[in-house]
Amino acid sequence: MKDKLLDLALLFLRLCGGGFMLFAHGLQKLLNFSEMSSKFPDPLGFLGSEMSLVLAIFAELLCSALVMLGLVTRLAVLPLCATMFVAAFLVHGADPFAKKELALLYLVVFAFLALAGGGQFSLDAILRRRRSRR
Repeated sequence: MKDKLLDLALLFLRLCGGGFMLFAHGLQKLLNFSEMSSKFPDPLGFLGSEMSLVLAIFAELLCSALVMLGLVTRLAVLPLCATMFVAAFLVHGADPFAKKELALLYLVVFAFLALAGGGQFSLDAILRRRRSRR
């Protein structure tokens, strides 16, 4: 019973904390790409605003979708962790804690999922069970 509750908690964390909420941020960036591309921060200083925005959209849309599905979860959270690290410590590094709090919260969620994986209610687990039956 304890394992099932942990797997349900991982599912909830993947869907809510790691997926839908950040996915909405990425969708907003995609839908407003033309307005945002010239003024989006370039925290690393060599990618340019447009490429930085493309990478943020990639992480927040594609990687969030993979996390929600539980597909290649541990790999999918790596760009998300990197994006949230950059947002918290580079983009909002000099800002008050309240400005970086959301990025830090996402970073904790994705770091946890990197360690724990997607759980038994994930496509990773379904594919693993199918492979083991063969």
